[in-house]
Amino acid sequence: MTGPVRAHGGGMTTTLVTGANKGLGLETTRRLIAAGHTVHAGMRDLAGGGPARELGAIPVQLDVTDDESVAKAVASLPELDVLINNAAVVGPSWGLDDLDVEAMRIAFETNVFGIVRLTQAVLPLLRHSANPVIVNVASGLGFPRALLDPDDDSFHGLMVPYASSKAAVIALTVQYAKNLPQMRINASDPGYTATDLNAHQGHQTVTQGTDATVALAQLDSDGPTGEFHNRHGRLDY
Repeated sequence: MTGPVRAHGGGMTTTLVTGANKGLGLETTRRLIAAGHTVHAGMRDLAGGGPARELGAIPVQLDVTDDESVAKAVASLPELDVLINNAAVVGPSWGLDDLDVEAMRIAFETNVFGIVRLTQAVLPLLRHSANPVIVNVASGLGFPRALLDPDDDSFHGLMVPYASSKAAVIALTVQYAKNLPQMRINASDPGYTATDLNAHQGHQTVTQGTDATVALAQLDSDGPTGEFHNRHGRLDY
């Protein structure tokens, strides 16, 4: 993917990554630190913050489903330029036999409501940034064109809560981008990546799975917004 790299007049870029203790979040943290960002690594349990701390990140206790946790985490940030909404859960339902409203609620609480809860809380900080950026980590499982394509990995994922929640993430990304034209707000599709989320069955590495997120996190103010990207570039709606 091409796009101008952000540059804060030579200053350091301050970034918050949620779900940063493992998998895609930890790899995103590693790569953005290598790119010169100061990364605050959000995680529900700071006891698991060792790997992020070893990379040079600043671990922050952050449960995106909890108002008080979000408020405390945001209050600890000195400033913010980039928000990576990466935290997500599959939820308890993998098929229709065990699907109920509670299963939907669990998936949406983290994957959708958590994004809104945290994003709303950090908007005052982002509005003070010279180049504010938000990346929402979505999924091909939330992209109807992929869900209907037998040749796409997402076609084979039949779970309703996770797919529905990621479709909502894509829609809210577009709507946030339209409401906040001064910011670069995009969604990324990691692709079928080996993580705890799929019992490490994915065929991509976490580095490949973070390509789109890392590229979108480094956009400058004239970069794209309201778009959905995978590691190969923009996906047309």
